[in-house]
Amino acid sequence: MEQNLVSLLKQEKIVAIIRGIPNGSGEETAKALAAGGISFLEVTLNTDGALNMIHDLKGKFGSQLRIGAGTVLDLEMAKEAVQAGAEYLVSPNLDEEVLAYGLEQGVEVWPGTLTPTEIVRAYRLGASAVKVFPVGSMGVKYIKDIRGPLNHIPMMVTGGVNLDNIKEVLGYGAIAVGLGGNLVNNELIKKGDFEQITQLAAAYTRLAKEVQVHAAK
Repeated sequence: MEQNLVSLLKQEKIVAIIRGIPNGSGEETAKALAAGGISFLEVTLNTDGALNMIHDLKGKFGSQLRIGAGTVLDLEMAKEAVQAGAEYLVSPNLDEEVLAYGLEQGVEVWPGTLTPTEIVRAYRLGASAVKVFPVGSMGVKYIKDIRGPLNHIPMMVTGGVNLDNIKEVLGYGAIAVGLGGNLVNNELIKKGDFEQITQLAAAYTRLAKEVQVHAAK
């Protein structure tokens, strides 16, 4: 399962991140994202009703969307997320207990890392991919630099990715990007403008599929 999920992530290239959306709008948001071509949907655990949302979305979109939990900060949160049905766990940090629990349960964990030391440590501990975060603060060329010596480690990039730079980020060798507010726009959701969410999703997925990965030098 582990390698299959990462292989699918490499194909799809985008994880849409739900964070802090209005209560009760999860299903419509997921439907809009799926209509735009999104296959991976992460619900952050600091969103109101996150565990119920994960459970409900897994039940309704289980064959269409891969539902995961984000902002998984400790072991207890990891256990609750897995119990709710999360297929993968994403963190802003490297928590070794969370990673070990995921491996034990057969659930993917993509921990947050930034430095070469963190990236290598997470990979050696068994992470099949790492989240490089926050790239927006570093500049997207950071991915090119870090991929040079570490191009054997699958990296998902989160923070600061938008329509203008997604092709550049993926072109530097990131296997995927995590997209929060630049795709799952809470203001659009509050207004009920789910058609615009679908259009944004379609624009991102189209750009992602156009990418030719540049070999790291």
